[in-house]
Amino acid sequence: MSKITVLNKEVSYYQVNQEDYICITDIARYKNSNRTDDLIRNWLRNRNTIEFLGIWELLNNPGFKPVEFDGFKKQAGLNSFTLTPSQWIEKTNAIGIISKSGRYGGTYAHKDIAFEFAAWVSVEFKLYLIKEFQRLKEIEQKQLGWDIKRNLAKINYRIHTDAIKANLIPKELTKQQVNHVYATEADVLNMALFGMTAKEWRDSNDDKKGNIRDYADVSQLVCLSNLENLNALFINEGLSQANRLTRLNKIAIQQMRLLTEDARIRKLESGSK
Repeated sequence: MSKITVLNKEVSYYQVNQEDYICITDIARYKNSNRTDDLIRNWLRNRNTIEFLGIWELLNNPGFKPVEFDGFKKQAGLNSFTLTPSQWIEKTNAIGIISKSGRYGGTYAHKDIAFEFAAWVSVEFKLYLIKEFQRLKEIEQKQLGWDIKRNLAKINYRIHTDAIKANLIPKELTKQQVNHVYATEADVLNMALFGMTAKEWRDSNDDKKGNIRDYADVSQLVCLSNLENLNALFINEGLSQANRLTRLNKIAIQQMRLLTEDARIRKLESGSK
């Protein structure tokens, strides 16, 4: 369960089957914090709302019950007609609205439906909700991209260490000696890309947690992934550490120039649109 802040109101949301559901109970609090359930029921008894919900379910829910939906649609708008979220879910087998109990209880709706409810509550609130939600999704996508690159670097690091084990570490070495070889080989990549060893980075950044690679940007992680593959290849070919470091450094310089130039061009192009 996560939260965003819209016009000084906290709005909860969570994912179901990779779809975002937003708490419309929280949205209702923007209009009247003491009558959230009444507001949702009033919205549900509206004919336009019933038609919107029914069409959404028909498009997205194979298990939706259209006969029951038609019954609600015929009654919608009558003075005697009332409808709660639980009744809508139970009678029509709807999935667009969910009732939750417990600590984060309330009525949640798929973002398409939640935005529609927000417009009924307040057009201003809807616009700010959409803007904040889109901003959050953009951050999540950027973070996802970074995580993918970071995981790719970790996978390639395994290829790299396997090459070290197969070609540089005699069986007679002690565990301490083996660890030392791994550390020095890792620093071959650190020196080639970052220009410093892991220890030199820690000594200069004693206020930070993690290691030098945890603070790499996406371009550096892409380059690091390539360097790990190349270093494994060079090790298998029997190149000395000194020769490998020189070659990897030249490759790192070339790739980072290309990656950063490409990123700069994309930034300029996006800014001009």
